[in-house]
Parts: sequence; structure tokens; C-alpha cells
Amino acid sequence: MFHFARDCYVGTMQGLDLLLDQSSADAAFKADVLAFDRYQPAERIRIERHAPRVKVLRTLAQLLAAEPSLRVERVRIDGSSGCCDFRGTLVAVAGGAEHVFEFVWDCRWRAQVEGWVDRWGSADQSRAAREFGWRCFSLWERRAGPPAASPTHRELAAAE
Repeated sequence: MFHFARDCYVGTMQGLDLLLDQSSADAAFKADVLAFDRYQPAERIRIERHAPRVKVLRTLAQLLAAEPSLRVERVRIDGSSGCCDFRGTLVAVAGGAEHVFEFVWDCRWRAQVEGWVDRWGSADQSRAAREFGWRCFSLWERRAGPPAASPTHRELAAAE
């Protein structure tokens, strides 16, 4: 089923139910993940700056898959989204403690790993995003301490 989302159609995330079933996350958080997937309010998911819904869902899916024993109560995501990537930090609160993860979802990276090129000879990032969905994380790393502010794409470009 597809829902209208601003200027494009985006379906619900396939496989999310299975990830939720396998997760030890709090029932209220799981309900909010499903609500967010269905364009409904989700109090336990806080997004610090604008991010495409599908990229937030991919990040939540990665958390559920990579940390199935974590009893997540709520999350805070601070990320910067580009055409082929979404990078930043996710803070998961579980048992009153904050667990900080640095992440990079990058479909261009996944296409390069798979050796996929499009008709123009570039990494076929569209195919990678379509076929791998949330499984395009080139980085998912637990960090100690409070999260650092995520740089914007302009700041990253200026640093190069």
C-alpha cells in the first residue's frame, strides 16, 4: 500500500514487523515505530532536524537489527541527508541510560561494494537502495559519551 508523502509516493517499510518481533525494545516504542511507518505521531521518536521519513525508518530498522537485545524506550536522531546518504547520530534510551550510535547509510557505497553500475558508468545507487533498503549502512558504531553535533552537507563539502 502506498501513501502520499508531499510530492512522492513512499510505501511502508517491508520487514519492519519481523525486526520489531525479534527486538527486546519496549512495547510503546515498537508501537511508535509502527505509527511513524504509517505517517502517524510517534512521541518516542525525536528527529532533531528535517530528514526524509524513509531514511529515518532505515535508521530505526538498523537499530532494531543491530541491537535486538537493547530495551529501547525512545530515540533521538540527528542526521544530515544527501541524495545517496544519511549520516549522523542516534541516541537510544534504554533503562535510563543513553546509548549513542554513529551511522552512515550510503546507497552509493553499497552499489560500489556490489560492483553495480548504471548505464552512465556511475555506481547504481538507485538499485542498491531498492534491493538493499535499510541494509546500506557503511558505518554503525557505538560511541561512548554524548553525541557530537552532526555536520551538515555544506560543512562536509567545505572540509573536502
